Amino acid sequence: MSDSNPNLSRHARHLALTQVGASGQARIGASSALLIGVGGIGCAAASYLVASGVGHVILCDFDTVDETNLGRQTIYAPIDVGKQKATVAASRFAATNPDIEITAITERLDDDALAAAVVATDVVLDGSDNFATRFQVNNACVAVSRCLVSGAAIRLEGQLAVFGPNFDTSPCYRCLYQERDESLESCAGNGVLAAVPGVIGTLMAAEALKYLAGIDSPRGKLLLFDAASGDFRSVAISKRGDCPVCHQGAG
Repeated sequence: MSDSNPNLSRHARHLALTQVGASGQARIGASSALLIGVGGIGCAAASYLVASGVGHVILCDFDTVDETNLGRQTIYAPIDVGKQKATVAASRFAATNPDIEITAITERLDDDALAAAVVATDVVLDGSDNFATRFQVNNACVAVSRCLVSGAAIRLEGQLAVFGPNFDTSPCYRCLYQERDESLESCAGNGVLAAVPGVIGTLMAAEALKYLAGIDSPRGKLLLFDAASGDFRSVAISKRGDCPVCHQGAG
């Protein structure tokens, strides 16, 4: 392997993997990923997608950087307070990997705009912090059969699940959560250990990269991380026959 091609050097460890190799890395480079939320989870997830050479990374976040973000949202600095998160993140990541395309979306997407963003991408990573957005993103992914990697973190706990893209057999997010639980809307009032969103975001990036590279990954399970004990466990997610979103004939 020659070092004359910087991409060969950058992705040498992927190229050495039998599960990825040149063909898998080429798929990653030809793919696009949409990240919903560039907070603690999104910062970590985006870092690895960008570094791994995903061809087009779209960062969607209408929020601005707040001083309370700095303890866990690691790409922001004090000079960024008050600036649009997506814009700052896109600038930082462009310096990390100038060979890929990065797009910042700094507005809240309504149903039509979200649907257009989802249909134009290969995988969606949802690191938002409220059920309204999670349900909206899930609906959009089911409608156009897009793989959805969903993650959440609060207190000392995190969770991760991968849904689709074949929702005839895969459960969707609404199979897991039928209604909104307003008590879990945000970590602002409950607190979160700074590293926990980073753990979940990194795992989300791993799942997205596996999907883009063509590495098979099981569906229908929820991975739970307990930072207090250091334990991971998984529980099965059953596809609901009465799901209002992914059940055949729903809607």
